[in-house]
Amino acid sequence: MSDAANTPAPDPSPSAPDSPEHSRTALVTGASSGIGEEYARRLGQRGYDLVVVARRGELLAALADEIRERYGTGVEVISADLGSAEGVMAVAERLAADGSGDLAPIDLLVNNAGRGDGGVFAEQDPAEIDAMIDLNVRAVLQLARAVLPVQTARRAAGYDGKLGVVNVASMAGEIPANPGGSVYGAGKKFVTLWSESVAAEVRKQGVHVTAVLPGFVRTDMTRGVQEQGMPAFAFVPKEHIVRDSLVAWSAGRPVVVPGAQYKTAAGILRLLPRPLVRAVARRMA
Repeated sequence: MSDAANTPAPDPSPSAPDSPEHSRTALVTGASSGIGEEYARRLGQRGYDLVVVARRGELLAALADEIRERYGTGVEVISADLGSAEGVMAVAERLAADGSGDLAPIDLLVNNAGRGDGGVFAEQDPAEIDAMIDLNVRAVLQLARAVLPVQTARRAAGYDGKLGVVNVASMAGEIPANPGGSVYGAGKKFVTLWSESVAAEVRKQGVHVTAVLPGFVRTDMTRGVQEQGMPAFAFVPKEHIVRDSLVAWSAGRPVVVPGAQYKTAAGILRLLPRPLVRAVARRMA
């Protein structure tokens, strides 16, 4: 783990609470490990109360105890499968809290939960394809839809803190042809384009929506490529992903690509003729 994980960073999104009863609060999905866990730690370090969401309740409970003890912030745990309608409904209900009751409204939603199944499309299990779309796309849309009306209403009512959504997409969505990762890449591209459109819709209302496009990160999802010997320079530390995305979100940037190597790759992909990229992809398939 890099030194960035142990070095307190300046708070990129200072805000004032709605009232003495509620401090600023962030909800993070997929918080039991990887990038989501890092979001929870860094937002707790920055003084946010947290709502952490994942399927693995025991891991969430342990993380919540650690964050409460280390940073003194409140942590609420929701054990939910966002690949299911019931799980999405439970989290959407929490996101709809407007601060008029006991539950604090959500200042920042981090849509991080996802899965990265791959393979040749014609050989993939249709049920697995549906499950990946449900989690990577449908859940992301439904959770954002639950929180954005509350956030725009709070802004209209005079709240002056930072409000919005961070959606974790992927550089995999920027590759014009992605053999072996067609469904995953297409889903992530959808999230990026949709995020940019929604960012434009809510910007005048003072709400920020940012899509984050990580490359390879050392998490459970990339264990396969790690074991295959992917070179170290291909990986961006999760601490950098979180830091860069929170800074971009605070600044109102609709898209951020963390890591110098992936910023360069993104620029090259935009310049390369699509027929050339498709020809290379056919050779690699």
